[in-house]
Amino acid sequence: MARNKHPEETVHLILDVAFRLFMEKGYEQTSIQDIINHLGGLSKGAIYHHFKSKEDILVAVTDKITHESNQMLATIRDRTDLNGKEKLKTIFKESISRPVQNDIFTVAPDFHKNPKLLFSLLHETIEEAAPNYIFPIIKQGISDGSIQTDYPEQLAELILLTANVWMNPMIFDSSEEETYYKFMVFSQMLKGFGLDIVDNELLERLRELAVIYQKNKLKSAL
Repeated sequence: MARNKHPEETVHLILDVAFRLFMEKGYEQTSIQDIINHLGGLSKGAIYHHFKSKEDILVAVTDKITHESNQMLATIRDRTDLNGKEKLKTIFKESISRPVQNDIFTVAPDFHKNPKLLFSLLHETIEEAAPNYIFPIIKQGISDGSIQTDYPEQLAELILLTANVWMNPMIFDSSEEETYYKFMVFSQMLKGFGLDIVDNELLERLRELAVIYQKNKLKSAL
């Protein structure tokens, strides 16, 4: 039974169940009772022992999702065998290839029903990922000559906001065709900065995720 688990295992169980329900039903439409109903006997009191509110659960879910991504970003940022431009290219390839992307796109979360999740994504992008991972890489690229810009901080934010938000099929309900057009504009924008770091392999993977999202969204509507 869930109540017999160690505290850290109980927390993991709560977060796993909450993540699935937030994705399937939307944050606003998911109640604490919905989460309890899927926890195999865990009481409401046990949940509130670990989390003060549903919003605290959301914050913890978001932190869990981004932790693995940030570890990957830190590993690439700290490599000594790549220049700045090569690090950015590696980040794009590694980020979109992660198996967890298939899981997220398969459950087809509707960000229109999850404004708090969307805000968490924006906050993570601007307050964490851009300044702590992409900005240092761009500064290195300026130093080693592989990146040219007078505004490294703003470029870091622009790249991540475009990649994580504007090109995300789940946020704007983009079709495969729309995703392709956005990718082409993104590619042209990066080349304008001398960053020819996205290729057809990345494009095909993005289109694949868009197809997964649209198929599962249609399935859930039936």
